[in-house]
Amino acid sequence: MTKYPENFDVIEREAALIAKQLDIPPCPVILGRFNEEFHTPQPDLRRLAALIGTDIGLSATVIKIVNSPFYGLAKKATGIEQALSILGLRASANLVSGLLLRRAFPASSGAAMERFWDNLMRVAGLAAAIATRLKDVNRDEAHTYVLFRDCGMLVMLRKFPQYADIMEQSAKIPGAQITRVEDTRFKFSHARVACALARSWSLSEPLCRAIFYHHEFALMPKNTPGAEPPNRKLVAFGLLAEQIAALHISQGLCPDWIGAEQFVLDTLGIGADDIVELTEDLLGVTA
Repeated sequence: MTKYPENFDVIEREAALIAKQLDIPPCPVILGRFNEEFHTPQPDLRRLAALIGTDIGLSATVIKIVNSPFYGLAKKATGIEQALSILGLRASANLVSGLLLRRAFPASSGAAMERFWDNLMRVAGLAAAIATRLKDVNRDEAHTYVLFRDCGMLVMLRKFPQYADIMEQSAKIPGAQITRVEDTRFKFSHARVACALARSWSLSEPLCRAIFYHHEFALMPKNTPGAEPPNRKLVAFGLLAEQIAALHISQGLCPDWIGAEQFVLDTLGIGADDIVELTEDLLGVTA
């Protein structure tokens, strides 16, 4: 079973090794500059809007999403600065990261990639809706987590064409078993690769660590000396979103659900009846 290195320097070295050996997409320039401005003591919304505005396709997509029924605005945003103001800085950073992730791994790259994105967008669409109905779960952060959680599979598929077989198995076999197969055959698991990519794209450390543990939730430390602990609620939330998405298409129980159900209920403070109600309430919700 994969163990997460607790020493921050070890994590840094592994991330660099993964980036070199698997050729993970570097942080897009526009996102890097956005994050630099975002982390200044007083981020300037106009400068952030100007950065996004340099990419016509990206800015148009951000405005389209902000004006979608999902946000339910009485007055539509007409420009990128207004859209970012409506979203807020953190939500804007999360949205831009997710949009650029999809650009880095286009569905047109092959049938396996297309199937992956079809499934992911179904889960991600439900995730945002589920988050609005749960306490203490940030909608935008949860959506970003779901988008990035399995992106290591995309990296590995691009590097190893034979990895498509493992992706097919992932819908039927518990994730912890998949990661062990990956470690044996490829020396890296998709959880470690996704964590490395998310960190290189400047996502928050608790979110990155949640990505790493999303199949090994029983191993998550509650307190990590010298570092922020993984966001346990995000791990539980991702498992819940995946299970509700499976129920929506009459797929039954997800491979991880039998071992994860109690962890999800305890962590999110919900009951089994709440899941049934959520599933019925969200019928028809799509990405």
